[in-house]
Amino acid sequence: MADFRKMRRAKQALDQEECIRLLTEEKRGVLSVIGDNGYPYCMPINHLYDPVSGHIYFHGGKIGHRVDAVKACDKACFCVYDSGFKNEGEWALNIKSVVVFGRLSFIDSHDEVLRISRELSCKFTSDEEYIADEIKRFADSTLCMELVPEHITGKQVKEA
Repeated sequence: MADFRKMRRAKQALDQEECIRLLTEEKRGVLSVIGDNGYPYCMPINHLYDPVSGHIYFHGGKIGHRVDAVKACDKACFCVYDSGFKNEGEWALNIKSVVVFGRLSFIDSHDEVLRISRELSCKFTSDEEYIADEIKRFADSTLCMELVPEHITGKQVKEA
């Protein structure tokens, strides 16, 4: 496992419990991989955090820049952040964020793709009929990826 930098502003650090809460509750984040010509390739993406394994799952199409990048290099960074809050009488926004460094792999099991797709859909709607129809229509063309965290940090910052 790689050595990761320590957070410079440790007083702003979130504990692991709060990091997990953000990873669980937030619906979207930004996934970054090493793309074409060594440039970072970042994309907003829905995610599913599994509290049992501690892994993060994503879904999308089976072809494209993201897939090619992961095939070339499995290292990734994923960031989520909340909508923030303002203290009474202040203009500055206080935001909590979590950054996860880890390695991505593709999910080969069709049953696992179905499970991940279903659980991910449930983060957005409780409409069982809609979820079943979407999975039926798109499951065969869906690729799921698993991010195994190697390092997780979180912090709260105040805009200023």
